[in-house]
Amino acid sequence: MDAIDKIEFLGRSAQHDLCAACGEDTSRKRDGLDRWIYPAVMPDGKRVRLLKILLTNVCEKNCYYCNNRAGRDVQRVSFAPEEMARLFDQMHRANLVEGLFLSSGVCASSERSMDRMIACVELLRGQYAFSGYVHLKLLPGATDAHIERAMQIAHRVSVNLEAPNAERLGCIAPVKDWAVLARPMAIVNRLREASGGRLAPAGQTTQYVVGAAGESDQEILGTTARLYAEVGLSRAYFSAFQPIPDTPLENLPPAPTWREHRLYQSDWLLRFYGFSYDDLVFGIDGNLPRQADPKQMYAYAHPERYPIEVNRAPRQDLLRVPGLGPRSVARLMDWRRQGKLRELADLKKAGAMAERAAPYVLLDGKQPPHQLPLWEDWPE
Repeated sequence: MDAIDKIEFLGRSAQHDLCAACGEDTSRKRDGLDRWIYPAVMPDGKRVRLLKILLTNVCEKNCYYCNNRAGRDVQRVSFAPEEMARLFDQMHRANLVEGLFLSSGVCASSERSMDRMIACVELLRGQYAFSGYVHLKLLPGATDAHIERAMQIAHRVSVNLEAPNAERLGCIAPVKDWAVLARPMAIVNRLREASGGRLAPAGQTTQYVVGAAGESDQEILGTTARLYAEVGLSRAYFSAFQPIPDTPLENLPPAPTWREHRLYQSDWLLRFYGFSYDDLVFGIDGNLPRQADPKQMYAYAHPERYPIEVNRAPRQDLLRVPGLGPRSVARLMDWRRQGKLRELADLKKAGAMAERAAPYVLLDGKQPPHQLPLWEDWPE
């Protein structure tokens, strides 16, 4: 298999290891060499074109959901670090890509696989003088030295927890230890704090497989909230389980994509809207309701907080109004210093979803005309 075919093959093989928030642009750009390139949003909001790829799909792990699990009848392909670095440099110089997301199967051992991934990025930084964005995956069992070196040469690092706790992980990846998976996250946090954020400046992320282990949204978001508080997690990714032929979970039904979407919405509230885990509303099954988004569910559960006077309310209260977001709230708070806000049109000009906000706000003491939201199956 030549190098171009390897990029195509290992780019496809990496897809199980990648996910993006619902609503993000996950379209792929296909160039004349038949390679796959993914647009990604950086922490500063800038969009860059990433080559997302595995160094190898050879893996000794037997995760039940994974396309590349050990023993599955699938073609195995690998790049040498030098080969991958050279090809990425060629793609970068041709203006096809701006950054690299590099992961790998665990081949021979975690230490050897991490050595190869780090060697690839070291070549990019040194021999090819690439200073752009790199995201490196920390493999299960990565040593302290591997973690620190990865943080020195990458903008962001990540650990795939895959499940919210040890019991759930055992259902989908029995050879993995949840504590071993989570251990590098505490080390990353300690090293980032000690370096003043210089190491891995874009922070660390994690990812869950949603719906394969019988876990609830409550479990997932509870673990995520703790990681934000305890290890400085930058963000979490949620990947709705999709069954793959010739795996132990091939007959398990796929997780609905709306569930993934609700998790991303809740995570957004935790990161940008000042919500806590205790503010989230779950159904009796521990999952987020399908009928309404998490902020509307909070408003329904707390009628005593509404309506909120837009002209006087503090930022944290305005952020709890359905239809208002950080940008529209910032504009409204600026504009109200210049005069009273009296019309729904003022909310629209600020970029808010005015009709959604109307039932929950007062404008100069008056509640604007509105229609209450209706759901066919409202939870009890």
